[in-house]
Amino acid sequence: MKNMKKGYWWLVFFLGIFIVGLSPNTSYAKQPESSYWYPEQLLNWTPENDPNAVFNRSQIPLGKREVLYKVNDHAQSEAKLVALSALNPTTSGVPSQGGKEFLANTFSYWQYVDLMVYWAGSAGEGIIVPPSADVIDAAHKNGVPILGNVFFPPTVYGGKVEWLNQMLTEREDGSFPAADKLLEAARYNGFDGWFINQETEGGDSKTAQKMKDFLVYLQQHKSEGMQIMWYDSMTKDGKVRWQNALTDHNSSFLQDGGSRVSDSMFLNFWWRDQQSSFNKAQELGRSPYDLFTGIDVEANGTGTNVAWEGIFPEGKAPLTSLGIYRPDWAFKTASTMEEFYQKENEFWVGKSKNPAATNNNGSWKGMANYFAAKTAIQELPFVTHFNTGSGKFFTTDGKTVSKQSWNNRSLQDILPTWRWLKEGGQAVDVDFDWDTAYYGGSSVKLSGTIEADNPTHIKLYKTNLPIQKDTEISLTYKTDLKKPNMKVGVSFTDNPGQFVFFDVKKQSDQQWTTDTFKLKKYSDKKIAAISLLVESDKDVKDFTTNIGEIKIYNKQEKQDSIHAPNNARVNEIEFNKGIYADVPLAWKASDTNVSHYEIYRKLPNNEKEFVGATPNQVYYLSNLKRGGKESSTTLEIVAVSKEFKRSEPTAVTFDWPPYPKPEANFGADKTVAAPGQEIHFLNRSSEVTEELEWQFEGGTPAVSHEENPVVTYEKEGVYSVTLIAKNSEGESVLTKKAMITISEAAKDIKNVALNKTAIASGQCSPTEAAKFAFDGKVTDNSKWCALGNPPHWLQVDLGAQYAISKFVIRHAEAGGEPQAFNTQAYRIEVSKDGENWTEAVKVTDNTASVSEHSITLTNARYVRLWVDKPTQGGDTAARIFEFEVHGYLNP
Repeated sequence: MKNMKKGYWWLVFFLGIFIVGLSPNTSYAKQPESSYWYPEQLLNWTPENDPNAVFNRSQIPLGKREVLYKVNDHAQSEAKLVALSALNPTTSGVPSQGGKEFLANTFSYWQYVDLMVYWAGSAGEGIIVPPSADVIDAAHKNGVPILGNVFFPPTVYGGKVEWLNQMLTEREDGSFPAADKLLEAARYNGFDGWFINQETEGGDSKTAQKMKDFLVYLQQHKSEGMQIMWYDSMTKDGKVRWQNALTDHNSSFLQDGGSRVSDSMFLNFWWRDQQSSFNKAQELGRSPYDLFTGIDVEANGTGTNVAWEGIFPEGKAPLTSLGIYRPDWAFKTASTMEEFYQKENEFWVGKSKNPAATNNNGSWKGMANYFAAKTAIQELPFVTHFNTGSGKFFTTDGKTVSKQSWNNRSLQDILPTWRWLKEGGQAVDVDFDWDTAYYGGSSVKLSGTIEADNPTHIKLYKTNLPIQKDTEISLTYKTDLKKPNMKVGVSFTDNPGQFVFFDVKKQSDQQWTTDTFKLKKYSDKKIAAISLLVESDKDVKDFTTNIGEIKIYNKQEKQDSIHAPNNARVNEIEFNKGIYADVPLAWKASDTNVSHYEIYRKLPNNEKEFVGATPNQVYYLSNLKRGGKESSTTLEIVAVSKEFKRSEPTAVTFDWPPYPKPEANFGADKTVAAPGQEIHFLNRSSEVTEELEWQFEGGTPAVSHEENPVVTYEKEGVYSVTLIAKNSEGESVLTKKAMITISEAAKDIKNVALNKTAIASGQCSPTEAAKFAFDGKVTDNSKWCALGNPPHWLQVDLGAQYAISKFVIRHAEAGGEPQAFNTQAYRIEVSKDGENWTEAVKVTDNTASVSEHSITLTNARYVRLWVDKPTQGGDTAARIFEFEVHGYLNP
C-alpha cells in the first residue's frame, strides 16, 4: 500500500487501459463499471489486472460521528440499525463514477444508519459484490461503515455448491485464498468489510465447520475497523434453515466458545419477540446489539406490519438492534425524485415529517422514533449546498455550467439532520428544490406564508463544530422578497436548545447573495445546531427563498490558495465513428486540502462546459462527442478545496482523427404493403450526414430529400430503394435490392410465431421456458430466461413455410425489469429445413426495450434468435419477454 500511495497506481492505471485496448470485446467497450465477481474471478483478481480498479476506489475516509443529544424522547442509541439496501438497481452495469440519469437512488438518511450493506449479487451477474465507489464516498462522508455482499443464492435461483466450495478452499497452511482476496478488495477499494449470506443448499456439518473456520480467518486477518456480518441462514449442520433468532443452531457463527466468529448477525424476518435472542447473546458473552433483527420492507415499505414491541418493548431497553431489508423500496416504487424523497421522508421520519414528533404517526412511526440522529459534522470547514447527489443540470456559484442531467453520490453533501424540524409557524414549507441550485443540482426552498409575529424556526443540522476567533458563518440565498425576513441560528453544545440569531440583511433582488457573520464572540464554544428563523411583522404570502449554501469556516483558511493538479494526461483514447471518444483522464494531486476535482471541456467558442467531478485522481469520459469538425479538444481539471475555493485549471489536449465520410443506412416500418398503403422510411445513416437523397423505384415520390420520407406504391411488384448520404468529406450510396414487396397479401400479415412450438439452449426454471416467449403475454413475468455463459439461443418452429417480413423482440424492460437487462447484442437466423440457416438480422449495440426489424420478404419455417450479449452489463442471463415473427402463409 505504501508504494501504491507513492505513484505505483499510475503504472497500474495505464497498464489497465492498455489491457482494455487488447480486450477481444472491444465492440462492447463502455465506461468503467463497479466490480462483481464469481469465486473463480475473485481468486484471480488483482488491481493490476483489473482495468476498472482505479476508478472503483473510494477516496473519502470513514468519518467519525456522535449522537451528542436527541430531539425525540423515544429515540435511543444503544441499539443500532443496519440497512441492506440495493443502492443500484442491478449488480452489473453500474458506472464507477456516477451516471447521466437525474432519477437515481441518492439515499440520504445516513444519520439514522449505523451500518450499510450494499445489497447486490445474482447467479447471472456475480455473487461477490463490493460497493460502488460513489456509495462508499457518500457513506463515509456521513460516518457510516459500508459492507460488500457475498451472496450464495438458493439453488432455485441459480446457486451452485461449487461456488461455495471454491470460496471455502484452504491452502495447506490453513489459510483461505478467497478470504485473503475479500480483504484485499476491501482495503484497495476502501470499504469496511463484508456481509456473508450463505443460502445455497447441499452443505453438511463439514461445510458448516469450514465456513466457521473461514469466518474466524477473516476475523484474524481483517484490518482494524473492518466488520464481518453473518446472515441467519445456514445452521451448524450445514443445512439452510432460517432460525429467525439467535439459537443453539446458528449461534456458533457469531461466537464459538472463546472465538469471535462474526462481528454481528442479521436475523431472519419471521419472529414475534426477541427476548430469547437477547438471553442467548448474554449467555455467549456478546452484546445483544450485535444482533440485527430483520424486517422485510421490500414489498410494502411503510405499509409493512412489524411487531415493534418484540424489539423495542415499552419502557425497557431494546432487546436487539434492527436490520432493515430493502429500504430502497422508496426509490423502487417512485417515478419522480419528488416522490422518492417524500417516501424516504415518511419511511425514516414518519407522516408527521417531524423527527421530534412521531407519536401520532400511526403504526409506522419512522426510524427517527427509535434511533437518535448521529452527526459526522465535527470539523471545519463545513460547507453544504444541499446537493442531493443528482440533478437536471449542474451549477457552480449559481451559474449553469452543464445542461446534462447527472448523478454522482460522491458529490452528495451531508444533508440536513432533521427533515423537517419546524417550530412556531407551520405555514412555511421547506423542501429540496431540483430546479434551482447554487452548486450541483439542488438547493433548499422555503415557501408558503410567513405569519405575522409567529416566526418559523427551522432546525437543520446537528453538529459539533469548534469555534475559533476567526470563525465565520455565511449564508448564500436568493428570494423574491424585498428583504430576506430571515435569520441564521446557532446553538452550542453546552445548551443545544438555546439559539443565538444573526440578521440576514443583504437584499437579494432574486440573485444569489451571500451574507457573512462573525462568531468571535463565541470562540472556544462548539456549535451544536444550525438553523434558520423566518419571521415578519406582517403576513407575507406566496414567498419563495432558496438557500444555496451554508458555510462555517475559519477566515484564515478561507484565504489560503489551492494548488492546481499536475501531470494531467490522457492515454489510449478509443474513438467511435470519428465523432465520439472514450477518454481515460488521470492526474496527480498537488494539494492535501482537496474536496474533489471538476473537469471541464473548452468549447470551440472558448466557453467551458462541465463534464464531471470526482474525489478520485482518475476520471473516465464516456462517449464525449466531437464539437462540430474540431480537430482537437482541450480538457481542464480544477481542484476544489474543502472551503470550495478553486485552483487554476490544468489543461490537457487530445487530437481527433480526420472527420469521417458518412455511412448510408436506412430501414422501413414495413417491407410488405398493399398497393397505396403508406410506408415510412427511416434514415439510419451516421450522424455526420449533412444531406440525403432517396431514390424509390416505382414509388411516390420517386426522389426525396427528407429525413424520414413517407412513400406509397400503386402497383404490385418488388422494388429497390437507394439512399445517398453526403457531407463535406464525400458521400456513401446504399441500395437495398428487392427491399419492398407490394402485394394484396399484405393484409394477411400477422404474428405467425404465436403459441408455436419452441425450444431453447436452456431455461432458468420451468416457468421461464422457451414457450413463454411466444405466448403473447408481456405482463405477469411471462418470459424466456436462460442462465450460463452466452451465446444463448431460442428457436421457434412456425409449423409451415411462411413469407416473413418483420421481427419484434420485447426485451427485459418491456416486461418491467431494469433497462440494464435489455439484450445488447443478438442475431436472428431463418431456415426452411431447420438445418441450413441464413442470418437475417445482426445487432451489436441495442439499448431499447422493444426492437423491430423489417426485412426483405423471406421464406422460412424456422426462426432462431441468438443472444450474444444478454444485457448492458455483465449479467449473462438472457431475458426475452416476447419474440414475434410477422408474415403470411405461402400459398
